[in-house]
Amino acid sequence: MASTESSPFKKIQIQRDDTTFDAYVVGKEDAPGIVVIQEWWGVDYEIKNHAVKISQLGSGFKALIPDLYRGKVGLDVAEAQHLMDGLDWQGAVKDIAASVNWLKANGSKKAGVTGFCMGGALSIASSVLVQEVDASVAFYGVPASQLADPAQAKAPVQAHFGELDNFVGFSDVTV
Repeated sequence: MASTESSPFKKIQIQRDDTTFDAYVVGKEDAPGIVVIQEWWGVDYEIKNHAVKISQLGSGFKALIPDLYRGKVGLDVAEAQHLMDGLDWQGAVKDIAASVNWLKANGSKKAGVTGFCMGGALSIASSVLVQEVDASVAFYGVPASQLADPAQAKAPVQAHFGELDNFVGFSDVTV
C-alpha cells in the first residue's frame, strides 16, 4: 500500500562542473541557509530529521542536504564504511560549495554548513576551502590533513567532540 504521508522536503537538482546531484530542501524561503551534510550512512531518515529540526530553530532556516553518495545509503557498518571509503572528498567539497551557492542564489543572504562525523569533517573542510561559507558547525569529525588544515578556516567554526569518546578523532581534538 502506498504511503499517503507527504515529505516536507522539496527535491531539487544542483549543477556543478560537469555533474548534477540531488539535494533536499526544507524550511522558510528567504531564511538563512544551512547545508546539512550527511554522516557516512548517506541521506537517511536520521539526517533528514536533523535538517527538519534545524529548519525550525529560532525564527527559521532553510536547510539543504546534498546527496554526496548519489542515492546510495549504507544499511550496515560495512556498507557505510565502503561508501565513505569510495567518496571523492574534493568532489564532495565542490558539491557543498554548489549547495551554498544555490542557497544564496535562492533567497538566503547567509549560508553555513553543519555535519555529523564524516559530515563534521566536511563542514570543517568547507570552512577552509569554500569562500562563500559564512559559518561552520561540526559534530565530530576532522578532515584529513591532505584535504584541509582546520587552522586555515576562513569562516567561524564551532566544533563539538565527545570528551569521553575513545574513538580516534572524536574526543582527541588535537588530531
